[in-house]
Amino acid sequence: MAGVKVYTTENCPYCRMVQAFLRKQGVEYEIVDVGKDREAAREMIRISGQRGVPVTVSGDKMVVGFDAKRLREIFGTPEAGGAYDVVIVGAGPAGLTAGVYCARKLMKTAIITENVGGQAAWSWTIENYMGFTMIRGEDLIHKFEEQIRGFHVHLELDSVAGIHREDDAFVVRTSSEHTFRCRAVILAPGKEPRTLGLPGEDRLMGRGVSICATCDAPLFRDRPVAVVGGGNAAIQTAIEMTKIASSVAMIVRSDFRCDEVYIARAKDLGVRIYLRHVVTALHGEDSLTGITIRDRNTGEETALDVSGLFLAIGLVPNTGFLGDLVALNEQGEVLIDENCHTSVPGIFAAGDATCVRAKQIIVAAGEGAKAAIEAHDFLLSEEAKERVVAA
Repeated sequence: MAGVKVYTTENCPYCRMVQAFLRKQGVEYEIVDVGKDREAAREMIRISGQRGVPVTVSGDKMVVGFDAKRLREIFGTPEAGGAYDVVIVGAGPAGLTAGVYCARKLMKTAIITENVGGQAAWSWTIENYMGFTMIRGEDLIHKFEEQIRGFHVHLELDSVAGIHREDDAFVVRTSSEHTFRCRAVILAPGKEPRTLGLPGEDRLMGRGVSICATCDAPLFRDRPVAVVGGGNAAIQTAIEMTKIASSVAMIVRSDFRCDEVYIARAKDLGVRIYLRHVVTALHGEDSLTGITIRDRNTGEETALDVSGLFLAIGLVPNTGFLGDLVALNEQGEVLIDENCHTSVPGIFAAGDATCVRAKQIIVAAGEGAKAAIEAHDFLLSEEAKERVVAA
């Protein structure tokens, strides 16, 4: 299909997903890096109204973000589905590690995901993963991907709509209505960004409001921006934005929850910090023009003229598709035991969507390995039972 353009930035994981989808479909496309080419950025904004990537244009059709369903509508749907030993839901550190371990155990394995890398791919820098003094999140995930592509693992770029039991198998249904039958499931769906819940937020998402600074930051060069949040992700975003934006404000609901070393670094770089403040309003029709923040102690409100607002206010488990399939806790996290077993035999879980307290990349990877080992042992035990019945 001629004339396909993908507007991207260098570090955007969702942009890589669009490109992977198009390559899989055999679609020729042109990459336009709007982080480096300001004229191209203006062109993208004019065409789409978006100040966020990726944007894929094919003739008079346009796809904003990585929307697997819409991409399939435009570029076709390849054969998918089938029978597997294990289906892994999610491709963050937990899911990718589980995939490697499953493949090494010679289990026929499929990974279904809309987002290779998960939260790790959004990280500006990672300084606590063994083997690396410091590494960008995208680079670490690229190494994960390289390793898993050395094995025979099917990677399906789609989201999971539901899972149910059918006879002696599990059936995993995707948003594109493909079905995967398997004997065991490993849930590693991770978490998704929390939003503010303010009027106009949906309308301004991608038009000034962003949940992925690594994707969209280059589009705010020499513009004033604000970052909401008080954890490591938020303050790292604020620090990195000082290299790009004309000014950076940081709105922290209570107190910092980040490593102290970052606080001094942010202050030295001129980040304006508003502790115990909340965002109460977003301004702008076609794009963000400013925000209003309120002091939680005094009630005093302040207007900030900003073109960009980056949200780093926490995450919620991506477990809505599970329904009542497995037991969840009050936070919507999958309940597991010390060996990654869920409440349903044959379904295992790992990573940040589980009740494991430590939400760290290295912990998620370890849990993914454990889940794969347990899934293998489960399949061996089921085969042993079948042999006994057959005898």
